[in-house]
Amino acid sequence: MSTTLVVDGANVVGSRPDGWWKDRAGAARRLHEQLLVADVPYDVVVLVLEGAAKGGARPGRDAHVVTVHAKADGDATIVAETRAAIARGERVAVVTADRMLQARVQGAGAVALGPSWLLDQL
Repeated sequence: MSTTLVVDGANVVGSRPDGWWKDRAGAARRLHEQLLVADVPYDVVVLVLEGAAKGGARPGRDAHVVTVHAKADGDATIVAETRAAIARGERVAVVTADRMLQARVQGAGAVALGPSWLLDQL
């Protein structure tokens, strides 16, 4: 069974007080680069970016990382990506600290992980 990790880019970047708010695109680019070289126990990593962060990584696939630009609401895009992967028969985990989003993806059948779990992998 294939496994997918969906990453709430804004939430993960926002969990570290490293000045990300001064350069959202740069922070997203750094996260994308870290995901490319990280040894995470998932076949595919879906990085969802929204707003100014979309300037940090182009949409599409790079190795095992698929970058998705949210058209409007990042949470809705995360839920849609989660549901699509589950519909394909994949095991899915979502990285976010947003409690409401965690409840939504768990209701869809995914496991919710906090940003600290991912940051420990990077």
